[in-house]
Amino acid sequence: MRTRERDRGASAVEFALVAPVLVALLLGITAFGHAFHVQSVLSNAARDGVRIMALSDDSDEASETAISSASPSASVASSQITVSPSSCEAGDTATLVIRYPLELLGLGTPITLTGKGTMRCNG
Repeated sequence: MRTRERDRGASAVEFALVAPVLVALLLGITAFGHAFHVQSVLSNAARDGVRIMALSDDSDEASETAISSASPSASVASSQITVSPSSCEAGDTATLVIRYPLELLGLGTPITLTGKGTMRCNG
């Protein structure tokens, strides 16, 4: 079938209209996947940190070491970690919360992801 002369370039125009939507969709999927990965890393790091804290009654050094080794893809500072209570008595419940700001695609205002771990002290 022979194409008419006025239809030349129609596919290029259609591609130019659809391509930005496809690129935006791809970037959104990538950003969401990265945020989901960091969220799961923070949850696992909080769980590991509170476990060390609850078993050894050491809320500072050992739990921060466990958090940093459990979250290599997210550099968690000690100012982003909240521990309650500060000392772990037998029968109490220890809670460790990590709040991590994540900038999506470098677009400015970061979103705050939270990882939380809770465990009974001394076992």
